[in-house]
Amino acid sequence: MASYVKVAKKSEIPDQTGKLVQANGKDIALFKVEGKVCALYAHCPHQGGPLDEGGLDGKTVTCPWHGWDFDVTTGVCTFNDSIKQPVFNVKEEGDDVYVEA
Repeated sequence: MASYVKVAKKSEIPDQTGKLVQANGKDIALFKVEGKVCALYAHCPHQGGPLDEGGLDGKTVTCPWHGWDFDVTTGVCTFNDSIKQPVFNVKEEGDDVYVEA
């Protein structure tokens, strides 16, 4: 059963890109969108690129390797909605960020 794991401080998450964290052996990319933290599986399904290093434009992150785009709030690929990255529930308590994993 999944449980919430403290993974970061909100203040550690950059505004224009993501932050890589691990929870229960899973690589997760954290992003700040409109003041809220979103959590997405960190490896692009195309060739494993590091989504946490991609540029964030609004709620869309672009994989730095080959330009695949994902909505970080839903995990859906912007050019093919049949491709979806796993997303994780997030809980914020003050500056602490917890991910359900």
